[in-house]
Amino acid sequence: MADDTILISTEGRVATITINRPDKLNALNEPTRAAIVAALNRLEDDPEVRVVVLTGSGEKAFIAGADIGEFEGRAPVAQYRVMNSPATNAFEAADRFPKPIIAAINGFCLGGGCELAMACDIRIASDKAKLGQPEINLGLLPGGGGTQRLPRLVGLGTAFKLLYTGDMIGADEALRLGLVDEVIPAADLMTRVKALAGAIATKSPVALRYIKDAVRASVRAPMDEGLQLERTLFGLVFASEDKAEGVEAFLQKRKPDFKGA
Repeated sequence: MADDTILISTEGRVATITINRPDKLNALNEPTRAAIVAALNRLEDDPEVRVVVLTGSGEKAFIAGADIGEFEGRAPVAQYRVMNSPATNAFEAADRFPKPIIAAINGFCLGGGCELAMACDIRIASDKAKLGQPEINLGLLPGGGGTQRLPRLVGLGTAFKLLYTGDMIGADEALRLGLVDEVIPAADLMTRVKALAGAIATKSPVALRYIKDAVRASVRAPMDEGLQLERTLFGLVFASEDKAEGVEAFLQKRKPDFKGA
């Protein structure tokens, strides 16, 4: 499916959302953020889709940041409302998305683009990717979760350094810091991402969702609460049809056919 701002394609049980503004280096404006939210809502309700990949069109950029032209002349209250509206808050939509979501970072991944990537579960970067939070250079600070997610990924001091300086870093440095999870030659990026997404899509959708809930809680709740949630989710998944199929397939030495029930 195509519209003015994004492309959505499906291959097997994997859907790919491509930000489609290459002339603007896929910068996030309000319609684009709204289109991402709408796409994620649609894919959440699609039982055939088990994993989502998020990437940018063209060879230069994943998402080069916000569309700065939108900031000029906008009142603070209006900007606050836009950033917090569920219809346009793509960062929270990605964070809350109940299925696995992978960012395929194919170029510049800056500002809001880096924030959107950090809201995904896994980040795979091209060896040509450049990442950073340059908002400080505009007299701003990140408004899509950058001050919260970045320290959880790279540590407090490194986050302060990146946020205070606005510096861009290469993919290898991002891997060393923990901002991305793999670095792949540019020509092989989507092949690797789709292979990973396809492998994940063969797993139990019930277990995948509960794993995501539990891992997300690990950075938001005290340890005791997280452990209690894990035990609760383990009990729930133990009662699923997928669990019965997984155990039966193991004992019969065959591949399981998970239905998501």
